[in-house]
Amino acid sequence: MLDDLRSSIDVSFSEEEPKPSTPRRRRRRREFLGMTAAQRFVLSLLLFLMTVVLGMLCLVVTGRMMLF
Repeated sequence: MLDDLRSSIDVSFSEEEPKPSTPRRRRRRREFLGMTAAQRFVLSLLLFLMTVVLGMLCLVVTGRMMLF
């Protein structure tokens, strides 16, 4: 009875495919929110320009800076 159990275990292990001994390294793409580097640059440039324009507008509205 135990011999049958042992032989069934040996058969089930031999049927499995062997795993590769060295794991493959995947090249991980560094993306932020699914954007490429050029898209991130354009986005950061636009955010910077919006901050500058809104800051200047705020200074003009509060009277701390005059246009002319």
